Amino acid sequence: MTRSMMSQAAPPTELRNPRTADIDTLESGDVLRLLLEEDARAVEAARAATGPLALAVDAAHRRLAAGGRVHYFGAGASGRLAVLDATEITPTFGVARELFTSHFAGGAAALTDSSIDREDAESLGEADAQALGPGDVAVGITASGSTRYVAGALRAAGAGGALTVLITCNPDAPLRDLAEILVVADTGPEALTGSTRLKAGTATKVMLNAFSTALMIKAGRTYGNLMVGLVATNAKLAERAVSLLMEATGAGAEACRSALAEADGAIPEALVRLLTGCSATEARAALGAHQGVRAAVAALSHPAERRRSHPAERGRAR
Repeated sequence: MTRSMMSQAAPPTELRNPRTADIDTLESGDVLRLLLEEDARAVEAARAATGPLALAVDAAHRRLAAGGRVHYFGAGASGRLAVLDATEITPTFGVARELFTSHFAGGAAALTDSSIDREDAESLGEADAQALGPGDVAVGITASGSTRYVAGALRAAGAGGALTVLITCNPDAPLRDLAEILVVADTGPEALTGSTRLKAGTATKVMLNAFSTALMIKAGRTYGNLMVGLVATNAKLAERAVSLLMEATGAGAEACRSALAEADGAIPEALVRLLTGCSATEARAALGAHQGVRAAVAALSHPAERRRSHPAERGRAR
């Protein structure tokens, strides 16, 4: 990134917000009202970016379906939100941790210590994205649209053939030419001038959550709006799994617990069995051959397909 790219006019997030100019003179309730009203504007700005965000989801889905992975790159508040989103994918959808990786400028130490600031380390971004290839997706997250670490990452990822996406709150983002898909939530001036952990942070979180969740829905990791891929790592989630099966099938709690136990805790397998009455082997085979519970259930509803899912039939076919 050249110096001329960095010397453009201040991004909208750095301008002064006239609606909050006297915020320090107000009572607490009015302060909170103003802050939350600005956050509501940020959500509307994110919603206005639905079109390009959908393009990013569809393009990323094609790569993930072929075995690719998603990589987030960011620094500061934007980067921390990316780490949060990537971290929650596995327990929510039951996918491998490597499917979503978040790269933070400066690594783990900088993530929790804001005095370690590697935002301007363009070469570090290049190094972190060096291994990305044509099957991968690189998502740069920067409120200002000018973070040098993100610039280095997008440049290296693009050179390697990866899909490049830029999520920003600056319509005139200096890094826009480094991304195949530009996603902009024009949040405008912050409630506190330049504090992008506020409105820009809200819009960024909303867009990242929507992006990753839509990808997992397209990948068949839900059944309707139920999180069938969730990993029950504690008692609360174990009960949620039972409740989920009861909601989806109408079966009783004991039948759902039994199906889960027989499936070694795998909700999709238990759900397919409860919905179709098939065997554990048939459920496992159908899920292996089709993307998601709904597709597996549809396949098992066809007699010919169900015969192909039966181990004896598969043995004769060989």
